[in-house]
Amino acid sequence: MLTRRTMLTTAGAASLAPAQPARKPNFLFLIADDHAGYVLGCDGNPLALTPNIDRLASEGTRFAAHHCNSPVCTPSRQCFFTGQLPHMAGVTRLPTPLSDQKPTLAKQLKKAGYFTGVIGKMHFNRPAAPGLHGFDYMVTERELAQQWTREIKPRPIPPDIRTKPQWRPFKDPANIWLNAEKLPFPRYEEEMKAAFQVKLAESFLDQNKDKQFALWVSFHEPHSPYDFPVEDRSRIDPKKFTAPRVGPEDAWQVPKIFRELSNEQKQGIIASYYTSAAYLDRNLGRVLDKLKQLGLDDNTLVVYTADHGYSLGQHGRFEKHCGYDPALRVPLVMRMPGRVRKGVIRDFTEHIDLAPTVLDLLAAGPLPLQHGRSLRPYTEAKRIEGRDHIFSEYLENEEAFVRTKKWKFIFCSGKRARGDGYDIDNPTPGRYIRLYDLEKDPGEFTDVSRTNPKVVAQLEGLMLDRFRKTHPDVQSEPGNLNREDALAWYVRPRDV
Repeated sequence: MLTRRTMLTTAGAASLAPAQPARKPNFLFLIADDHAGYVLGCDGNPLALTPNIDRLASEGTRFAAHHCNSPVCTPSRQCFFTGQLPHMAGVTRLPTPLSDQKPTLAKQLKKAGYFTGVIGKMHFNRPAAPGLHGFDYMVTERELAQQWTREIKPRPIPPDIRTKPQWRPFKDPANIWLNAEKLPFPRYEEEMKAAFQVKLAESFLDQNKDKQFALWVSFHEPHSPYDFPVEDRSRIDPKKFTAPRVGPEDAWQVPKIFRELSNEQKQGIIASYYTSAAYLDRNLGRVLDKLKQLGLDDNTLVVYTADHGYSLGQHGRFEKHCGYDPALRVPLVMRMPGRVRKGVIRDFTEHIDLAPTVLDLLAAGPLPLQHGRSLRPYTEAKRIEGRDHIFSEYLENEEAFVRTKKWKFIFCSGKRARGDGYDIDNPTPGRYIRLYDLEKDPGEFTDVSRTNPKVVAQLEGLMLDRFRKTHPDVQSEPGNLNREDALAWYVRPRDV
């Protein structure tokens, strides 16, 4: 019989028992390739079919003025992976591999006791290997493609369904490799590479649901040629879109490869991109559904972002590789029930803020060098002084960008013939600056640098200050350089 004395003794013993330590939150990092910040329903775009990202945003904090620190894949990714600006991370060009000696977010989480995994596109520019950059489990681009090809055999597509040809950028005309006809990838949805990637992610979650894990799932979509399955071929009507105007102010900088595109072809390209973004959203939703099915969503920090933005006809461009706003602004959403508040932040934030924020929210300790700062106060509705500008660089073209609420400033040495394929009439035009008044000219058409010398001087100073505080070669800067000569010295790529 359970007597009162027994009950008291039992209760006393229970109160003296050591408390079980609370398990740290898991981490799920969802990444897209080339997803522009303005192609989101939650950003006010009614043509964007992104219900899963929109729902994620409604359940957490969306950073509506988040910007990349480099509008190109490899530098941007290694920037938010290391917490360092590209010139310090040592990766400022597309083909450069990240040094395995660099501190990384994955290494720091592994040190904090997390089992770390990555599935998908990371731009490490080297084969996957156990332990590389801090990952216990790795299936990156090459390995993912090999496994998918080996394990998934496609069904034949009926001959009356046209599908896209092999992707041959810069070899085929732009209307073909940018999929102006809005042709599907020659696979049904369940046989797509992204579907295979989702299955690998689901398997990882199943196998590690009882561990403290950190998982990166990085999709290729909506990068050109804007893949989507056969089932989605009629999903979005190109006639819904209006191609952005290209004015005479743009003539000097429109890459030659895009100049022959017709208005109809531009509409088709935009529709293909939006269809691929919708397909991306569906796959993100499947990963999130699996997290919920396993009962892990309440104790998992979920972060969604993209490496950089994307231009869909703005200034005649269908790519990134430039300093206009569509290429720099990217989605950023964070969700962790009970820890991350619901809301929208409109202060400037940068990709270098990602690693400090994640490590802070997970109590995993900071990286030894962090150029950004934790955004945790925003997620807890605490007061924080917002950034007064954002900084980004594209050293393939020896240029850098500073944006404030009112101004966009672009500096370019004009000395380097870029090797990215987006040639203009004069590949080495010499040094130039551009200044745009974003309040009067949000489309960034009219250069007002000559009539605003004080603003130019101020923004050159901001840009130079960011370089001098973060560049590994600052001690080697030649003496007696004026501001523009000093900037020209810093924007040179020095990747090893």
